[in-house]
Amino acid sequence: MQVKSRHHLRSDDIGSIREAVADHLGVDIDGDTFELVEFVDADYELVLVDGEPAVFYVDDDEPFLTVRGANDYEPQTGIVTVDAGAISFVSDGADVMRPGIVDADDAIRNGDLVVIAEETHGKVLAVGRALADGDAMVGDSGKVVESIHHVGDELYEFSA
Repeated sequence: MQVKSRHHLRSDDIGSIREAVADHLGVDIDGDTFELVEFVDADYELVLVDGEPAVFYVDDDEPFLTVRGANDYEPQTGIVTVDAGAISFVSDGADVMRPGIVDADDAIRNGDLVVIAEETHGKVLAVGRALADGDAMVGDSGKVVESIHHVGDELYEFSA
């Protein structure tokens, strides 16, 4: 990934990021430096918090935690939990299917960004977009989360 630009964010932009992430995931991001990184040919922008890729913007949406950020800051809401059988698929970027889901936050609405965590240790494996409300995610068939970012992809591997 080729970096197009990189600059420190102003305090009002940092406040907006903190507020949006707190609203979506119940997380308070604390950090001393926030830098926005724009890429030449990517559909997202990245925010480095103290040099770590913690937040990203997808399709000009509000800011959301990256997989690394979600593992650092532990979301309280917006979580879809998958069973052990789904881990390898989700970690490779597969969309999430109903049979692999063991739990989903009831507050999730169709179209929301969500974090996908594994049930044993609670580690976040991916970030995706909900294709159903949270209370309709557990079931027998159908795709319910479209994967956007996962462990091992370019965004996950990015280092400042």
